[in-house]
Amino acid sequence: MTRGSVREATPRSLLVLGGCRSGKSDYAEAWLAGRFQRKLYIATLAVGDDEEMATRLARHQQRRDATWTTVEAPLDLVATLRDHQLRADAILVDCLTMWLTNCLLADLSDDAIEAEVEALAATVAGLACPVVLVANEVGLGLVPDNPLGRRFRDLAGRANQRLAAGCEQVVFVAAGLPLTLKP
Repeated sequence: MTRGSVREATPRSLLVLGGCRSGKSDYAEAWLAGRFQRKLYIATLAVGDDEEMATRLARHQQRRDATWTTVEAPLDLVATLRDHQLRADAILVDCLTMWLTNCLLADLSDDAIEAEVEALAATVAGLACPVVLVANEVGLGLVPDNPLGRRFRDLAGRANQRLAAGCEQVVFVAAGLPLTLKP
């Protein structure tokens, strides 16, 4: 920091949105790495027997250094946040879109999923440490040609809107470039 410069306050909550392969996860990790020593990475991906996803997961883990601890939470995100908030200086949740997918695959109703999103928003607002949430912006593409795809898109859009309203800062990443939507 140079003499006379003003250091921006670190927000308590940041939502990072973007499309697939937009650079949103890289941005979120770099943002946290430059500000905090002990970082918790909450992974929502349930790999199962998908070898390609397992390879992606391994690549993600390899790029994080020893200051990161990873916890898997494919469904019970709110409890995981509450249980681990004192074990890190900051938390990264990557990604909410996968978490919503897991909720759909667990046959939760739309009302139950929206209640989970509300609980998540309330939890994020009361955490003891800063949190960065990563999610796909799915509303920029074509209208899905099937009911499940439209249901997913609508749930993700409403979840992103709710969490964006509650987060102190929102950044949209496209082609690796961040655009601040909410300072």
